[in-house]
Amino acid sequence: MVMATLMFSLDGTIANVALPYMRGTMSASQDEINWVLTSYLVATAIMTAPVGFFAARFGRTRLFILSVSGFTLASILCGAAQTLDQIVFFRILQGVFGAPLVPLSQALIFDLYAPEERGSVMSLWVVGINLGPILGPTVGGWLTEDYSWRWVFYINVPLGIATAVGLWFSLKETSTDKTSKLDWLGFGALSLAVGGLQTVLDRGETLDWFNSPEIIVETVLAGLGFYIFMVQSALAPKPFLSPRLLADINFVVGTTIYFVIGLILYATLALLAPYLQEMMNYPVITSGVAMAPRGIGTMLAGFIAGRMVGRTGVRPLIFLGLMLTAYGLQRTTLWTPDVSESDIAVTSFIQGAGASFITLPLAILTFSTLAPEMRTEAAGVYNLSRNMGSSIGISVTGALLVSNSQVNQALITEFINPFNRALQSPLVERFWNPGTPFGAAALDSEIARQATIIAYNDDYKLMLLLTLAVTPLLLLIRPPPKQVAPGER
Repeated sequence: MVMATLMFSLDGTIANVALPYMRGTMSASQDEINWVLTSYLVATAIMTAPVGFFAARFGRTRLFILSVSGFTLASILCGAAQTLDQIVFFRILQGVFGAPLVPLSQALIFDLYAPEERGSVMSLWVVGINLGPILGPTVGGWLTEDYSWRWVFYINVPLGIATAVGLWFSLKETSTDKTSKLDWLGFGALSLAVGGLQTVLDRGETLDWFNSPEIIVETVLAGLGFYIFMVQSALAPKPFLSPRLLADINFVVGTTIYFVIGLILYATLALLAPYLQEMMNYPVITSGVAMAPRGIGTMLAGFIAGRMVGRTGVRPLIFLGLMLTAYGLQRTTLWTPDVSESDIAVTSFIQGAGASFITLPLAILTFSTLAPEMRTEAAGVYNLSRNMGSSIGISVTGALLVSNSQVNQALITEFINPFNRALQSPLVERFWNPGTPFGAAALDSEIARQATIIAYNDDYKLMLLLTLAVTPLLLLIRPPPKQVAPGER
């Protein structure tokens, strides 16, 4: 189950560092090639929600093995894709088959292990879910540099086969409920809302937002889908989203925090790879290696949190994780392209540790007060929030990066005039003399560079504020049932 989780989370980021190479192969623009990332996340978000229905109807083990097999096949198709349309479609298939992997593994852990064992087991699971986004850029950079970008997808083949065989021999089939029904209207409305919102976020910056008729139509469709979903959830006899989930304060708080963590985890990785390659001129494999300390922090903190959760409770660990995450983001807001490799390593380590200290106790907190029959459905909604946070985070921070770069460039340009003493230095005039073609071009390039640096810092400031904003929610949670620490048994 950990292998399935690792394989799924790995593919959320492994393609990041390979995007420039895919862009050349597919002759795509920058916003078009980003669909390779967001199409996967959106398909996952949409198909995560009905996992509970499919598991009840067809059996958890059967669905688990089918999902792993389909994910592996879709990975082969992604690697063999020849056009942008093909790879986006196959990435959507990857997301559809990959959606059940995390919620099924999460729900099965709570069913297979006693409460006093869940801390240790969940620590391994957390390593899988958090290590994937960290290893993705490193492994992706190595495969792209030494082989081809297609191998970032082919690497799933041996992992997928081993996982499917392992699940076949280690899990028993659960009972099925042939009378189980899905609220198709609610599911369709939610899919329309999620798909419409993500399309708006992906294409809004390119099409000048609401000056574009396409963006207006997509916004109306997303709003209509959300409205129908809310009405259906309130009035349907068996709605797609059970109101009992929303009545559990731990589930609501946990899901909200998980949404923000998903946003921060994937958005920071999506920003860091191009920052290292484009702003600091790191080779693709070096930029991947530079992110490795984040994975080390994730693993160490995951094992520590697994041992501490039974002794300290969940609230102190989540608070510690949020503070570490905030501190890591605060350090990143001060970065310039002159930042040292040691500073990058320390900051990445802190952010990785913070994610693990949050994820493990948060999962225990979110599901501890739910009835067992609600856990699969709850796991689907819980992971839907993370996937939505991830896709929204990548789109929003990417759009803000472009728009803030333009705004900052305009603001800096206001100071480029003959009366600025900083430009009157003989050394400065030698390189940045706006009166010569060479000097004007060099000055314009430096202004664009400085504007982009500030825009990156602004993105990290936004994520820092979001982290601090959700921290007070910890005051609302109810403590889960007392767990016995492994050393006290």
